[in-house]
Amino acid sequence: MTAGIWLGLALLVAVAAAGIVLYNRLVADRNQVRQGYADIDVQLKRRSDLVPRLVEAVRAYADYEKALLTSVTELRSNALNARQTAERFGIERSLGAQLQRLVLLQEAYPQLKADANFRQLSDALVEVEDHLQYARRFYNGAVKQYLTRIESFPDLIVARLLGFPPEPFFETDEREAVRVAL
Repeated sequence: MTAGIWLGLALLVAVAAAGIVLYNRLVADRNQVRQGYADIDVQLKRRSDLVPRLVEAVRAYADYEKALLTSVTELRSNALNARQTAERFGIERSLGAQLQRLVLLQEAYPQLKADANFRQLSDALVEVEDHLQYARRFYNGAVKQYLTRIESFPDLIVARLLGFPPEPFFETDEREAVRVAL
């Protein structure tokens, strides 16, 4: 064989090896995003499990807060039924804001503030929100790395050829964390 054939073959092997390395990096980054989403999903499910119990604890003290209780219940249902990631994130943001309002009802109802069940549920909600905040940071870091990779050369060539779609960030509204003052 001639030197030109060997050079062409070596170049083809080098391009294939580079493509394999790029593909594997993209897959690793995509899996990290999926892991981050799964971590968020676990915390959102924990929060969702607290919602009915928290609503019932408040309902006994705040019958005329029906609009808020209905909103929280509907948002929880919508979040559980959301199919797309971006849609679910939007619903979860709204649910978080409504849960904050629900917990703040304790200020208007001193007897609710003294209720042991409500305090326990509020503490559990604060814990879940703290874990959720960490999971969001991890997820958003993974998405940032993944998006940087699929938008940077030469990875973007492999990403576009093999259909690696962008993933959404989990953005939250600017709000303070729910704090329970006992």
